[in-house]
Amino acid sequence: LPHARPSPIYIIVIYIMKRKKGDFIIAILRISLALIFLWAFFDKLLGLSFATKPENAWILGKSPTSGFLANAVHGPFKTLYNSMAGNPIVDWLFMLGLLLIGLSLLFGVFMNLASYSGALMMFLMWMSLLPPENHPFIDDHIIYLFTLIALAKLRAGDIFGFGKKWKNIKFIKKYKILQ
Repeated sequence: LPHARPSPIYIIVIYIMKRKKGDFIIAILRISLALIFLWAFFDKLLGLSFATKPENAWILGKSPTSGFLANAVHGPFKTLYNSMAGNPIVDWLFMLGLLLIGLSLLFGVFMNLASYSGALMMFLMWMSLLPPENHPFIDDHIIYLFTLIALAKLRAGDIFGFGKKWKNIKFIKKYKILQ
C-alpha cells in the first residue's frame, strides 16, 4: 500500500538502527539500576518476601532500616549505624531515597540529583559494612556508586528517557543540579 503508515515496530527498529550501540548499554544500565532501587522500595514497603518478610513490611508500621542497621552492620561505624536503627526520620529518608532515585533513573529526569543522592546512599551503606566480606575495600555498593556518577556524566537520561525534554525547561536550565 503506497500510502500506508509505517507500523510502530518499524519506526522503533529504524530508530534503534540509527543509534550508537553504546547508547543502548547506557540506557539498559540506567533502567536496570532504576528497577533495583524501585524493587528495594516495594519489597520493603509491602514485604514481598525477598529481602523483607511480609510481617516486616513498612506499610504495617515496621521499620525498613532496623533489620539491616541493627543486625548486619559491622566495622568501625557499627555504633553509629546501630543507633540509627528504627529511627522514623532515617526510615523516611531511606524509603523516599529509594523511590525518588528509582523513578528519576527510570524516567531520565533529575539525573544529576538522583545520581549524586544515590551515590551518597551507596557510600553510606558501604561505610556501614566496612570492611566488606569479599574484598579489602570494594563491594557492590562502590560499583553502584561509580555507576550512578557515570550515568550522570554520560547524560544517560537523554537516551530512551525524558532527559532532553526535561533539560529544555527554562527553570531546569537555570539550576543545573535539577537536570
